[in-house]
Amino acid sequence: MGKKVWHFINSGKCRASFNMALDEALLEWHSKGEIGPVLRFYEWEPATLSIGYFQSVEKEINLDEVKKHGLGFVRRPTGGRGVLHEHELTYSVIVSESYPNMPETVTEAYRVISGGVLEGFRNLGLDATFSVPQTAQQSDDLKKPKSAVCFDAPSWYELVVEGKKVAGSAQTRQKGVILQHGAILLSLDVDKLVSLFTFKSEVQREQMRTSLPEKAVAIDRLVDRPVTVSECADAFSKGFELALDMELEPMELTEQQLQYVFEIERTKYANDDWTFKK
Repeated sequence: MGKKVWHFINSGKCRASFNMALDEALLEWHSKGEIGPVLRFYEWEPATLSIGYFQSVEKEINLDEVKKHGLGFVRRPTGGRGVLHEHELTYSVIVSESYPNMPETVTEAYRVISGGVLEGFRNLGLDATFSVPQTAQQSDDLKKPKSAVCFDAPSWYELVVEGKKVAGSAQTRQKGVILQHGAILLSLDVDKLVSLFTFKSEVQREQMRTSLPEKAVAIDRLVDRPVTVSECADAFSKGFELALDMELEPMELTEQQLQYVFEIERTKYANDDWTFKK
């Protein structure tokens, strides 16, 4: 038997609400059997702060700073914490929970899907590994994150290089389908990132600003040459093909599919009722 074929979409730079709407539409179509599993790459224009499904805008986000920096702002359908999408390649994987050899548990499914991210970093010549808590305290810390900032600490089976987080991912399961998407950092502006969140005190903010570079690192700090988005797309697409033992086949959306995405965008991800609901 030949390898399974997955759809591949490279959306390029899109607005935040469209990016989230397309991920949801792909999940919907896959759940109905209208399309097969999908690997999608995309970027963000303008640069955007995305927050997790369960986060509170009022308690955690400094909207004045979001506006000052001219950023987009969107709530993801997935959990996790706040991510500044600026200099990065974002990936999303849409695949059935019943896909061959896909583990039932969320944590182990992360391990399988994130294998593509792991191999992608290795294709760039980086010695990436999975993060796995070594102590009960570390495991508890993952369940109860100390801040609203995604790159404050790695979660189970996220990617680390030299002990620092290099990619953040989040997952949701709906209608029998797994949607996992994540940010692969090409560069990280720590000052800008930290300015977007609220803290109990300026001392805590400064602690985050100084500690974050010890916990997270972008590709531009790990290699001594420029790495482009297109180079990353090539490295990570091959990484996913290897890790998931499949072949990618380009997919283009039909006009009807695009209209469906626009409708989800209009009614949900570009709608304040969704964005500010918590």
